[in-house]
Amino acid sequence: MREPWSKRPIVGFDTETTGVDAATDRLVTASVVVVDAGGVEKFYWLADPGVEIPLPAQNVHGISTEQAQREGEPIRKVLDEVAQILHVHMEQGHPIVAFNASFDFTLLENELARHDLPTLAQRLGRPIGPVIDPFMLDKTVDKFRRGKRNLETVARFYGVWNDDNFHNAEADVMVTLRVLGALLRRHPDVATENLDALMAAQLETYTDMTNYFARKALEHGRKPDVHVGWPVAH
Repeated sequence: MREPWSKRPIVGFDTETTGVDAATDRLVTASVVVVDAGGVEKFYWLADPGVEIPLPAQNVHGISTEQAQREGEPIRKVLDEVAQILHVHMEQGHPIVAFNASFDFTLLENELARHDLPTLAQRLGRPIGPVIDPFMLDKTVDKFRRGKRNLETVARFYGVWNDDNFHNAEADVMVTLRVLGALLRRHPDVATENLDALMAAQLETYTDMTNYFARKALEHGRKPDVHVGWPVAH
């Protein structure tokens, strides 16, 4: 019998971008943190996205257009390197952990295609996975808890908030991994659950969430802005 997924290397992943539309916005920074029996290995990229970084995005992550142009690596190089390391771990069945994973993976796949690079799905020859999204897992195991579920709020709920520098890709990865650890301690059955079953459960939770927001939009006379699919929305 294979060891539980929670005993395998765990790979945290996060991005910072030019905006909040995963279909059209661009990658600015990315962080990958690999945690295994040998310790912690961190990878960080700053890219020149090739477009202006709007002020609202600069105010979130602190990277200006000028800094990205001056210090960033070419966007195609960054995208390919990020995709390569995620591909290697996914091929080995190591879960990629990302908070609100549908944003990061949707953006990454669109960016890879935009720059004529193989997408993660193309590299794998199958759908993206395994993915563990503490945002979706938290909503799965504690469906009816009231209140916000952003990263800071969830980290506070699980007692692992540590005045982190949120909206810095590496800091967000580290707190996401702490949230996952705390969630698994509180719900130890999740740590031994089959990964395929967890993927299906997270997709179901994501679908329920997007359907809820679509109904609310219709109730208020707005057109639903719903993207279907997890961890890659279309």
